[in-house]
Amino acid sequence: MAKVKRRAYRDQKYWGKPVPSFGDPRAHVLILGLAPGAHGANRTGRMFTGDKSGEFLFRALYETGFANQPTSISGDDGLTLTGAYISASAHCAPPDNKPTREELLNCRPYLERELKLLKNLRVVVALGKIAFDTYLSLVKERRAFGHNVKHDLNPALIASYHPSQQNTSTGKLTAAMLREVFEQARALSS
Repeated sequence: MAKVKRRAYRDQKYWGKPVPSFGDPRAHVLILGLAPGAHGANRTGRMFTGDKSGEFLFRALYETGFANQPTSISGDDGLTLTGAYISASAHCAPPDNKPTREELLNCRPYLERELKLLKNLRVVVALGKIAFDTYLSLVKERRAFGHNVKHDLNPALIASYHPSQQNTSTGKLTAAMLREVFEQARALSS
């Protein structure tokens, strides 16, 4: 759990609490993010829920058949995932929105365990370079990051820009680009 609260959230009780992974335990696709958003997932208790990154992600998941609805605003809003499971490289909101090496190493055993439990995985979608590098470190591989690039591993790995506001508001990642990532994941997981 985070010991130092960001000034903007100093009075919030939810700050720094770990956020668990969620989704379909029989998933063929693992979506690996960076870390919980401070005022989104950290506040709602569910990954990518209640923030702009989640709005962007869940619309793409809905359009490609992985989610039953295009939005997620709270942990009890009825969202369910089919064929997909969402986890993160770190499970606590990191200071300055970038986990330290120590934080990533502290959360690594959880991701290793999830990978063993998700026995039907065929595809991992890494959202952002940190998630991409985290996954590659687990499977002891080195590859170059590129958006919507498929890497022939077992399971297959697809890299994507992270759906952060920084990427989506500048057009580095568009809705069509993210949908294409999940269309490729759907095709590979069938």
